[in-house]
Amino acid sequence: MSADSTATGAYAAAGVDIAAGERAVDLMKRHVARTRRPEQVTDASGFAGLFRLDTGRYKDPVLATSTDGVGTKVLLAQQLDKHDTIGVDLVAMVVDDLVVSGAEPLFMTDYIACGKVVPERIAEIVGGIAEGCRQAGCALIGGETAEHPGAMGPDEYDLAGAGTGVVEGDAILGPDRVREGDAVIALGSSGPHSNGYSLIRRIVDEAGLDLSADVPEVGATLGETLLTPTRVYAKDCMALTGAVEVHAYSHITGGGLAANLSRSLPGHLDARVDRATWAPAPVFGYLADKGGVSREDMEATFNMGVGMVAVVAEGDAERALEVLADRGVPAWRLGTVTAGSGRTVLTGEYRSA
Repeated sequence: MSADSTATGAYAAAGVDIAAGERAVDLMKRHVARTRRPEQVTDASGFAGLFRLDTGRYKDPVLATSTDGVGTKVLLAQQLDKHDTIGVDLVAMVVDDLVVSGAEPLFMTDYIACGKVVPERIAEIVGGIAEGCRQAGCALIGGETAEHPGAMGPDEYDLAGAGTGVVEGDAILGPDRVREGDAVIALGSSGPHSNGYSLIRRIVDEAGLDLSADVPEVGATLGETLLTPTRVYAKDCMALTGAVEVHAYSHITGGGLAANLSRSLPGHLDARVDRATWAPAPVFGYLADKGGVSREDMEATFNMGVGMVAVVAEGDAERALEVLADRGVPAWRLGTVTAGSGRTVLTGEYRSA
């Protein structure tokens, strides 16, 4: 971890606090230490993170990489002055894209841009990133905290991250492995995750909703519900891949279930999904009601309760559900792969919550 630094009095007068940056780095270190893997060569305080790939474990190692952020969910974190979970969202967005290819996430780096370095706040953010990395089993090997006075307000920040994983060359998952008759398995989400927050914030503003108010439908305050961190599926997906014949995964992010699942299908097959197999979490109905949002628009924006999809051999469907249940992941049979044209077809009506 480093802080943007050129220690001059003139720089401090321009709004960049070097001492605060250095204190933030010190506060981060205990969080970052929790993510260390044995392949890590250096700690996260150097100019570059070093990670030794154990090539002896692989016949044909292929590296995978992914970069992402958390979008405007950070604005809610700032509004509610709660910064210790947004980092989990960041990690989930990155590592759960990696596992779609079958890759094990190895390490991540992060980038935090802020208007003013407040060491305790930066440490909270990095604490969340470290927790996400712990959940994913990957190391946080470096990053950057940059102070941008004038470009951002003192309490404003944004964060992004990049991750690297590895997969055996003959074990890469994807559309080419999907077969007619495969089972489509849902892994439940923890809420909206990190997508659709521009619409969420518009609903909150236009409906005059109070983020601190208890919402009986969801059993918590609206703010707490909307800041629920994204579920990290990486270890669960790796465990599932090791236990059953997985052909493809689909990380359900922006664009919703249909658009993302279709990306994991070959052009001659469809995924037929039955809405009656699950009840979306109450927060989705609450948002639709308060915002007057149609089901079509909800499904095109939110995950609607499905955060990851696994496409597995039909004969392994029940075993897949058992593996996920043993790991505490809510999961169910969504549907089946059929002949078609590379689309996801949603049928039926959702169950009541």
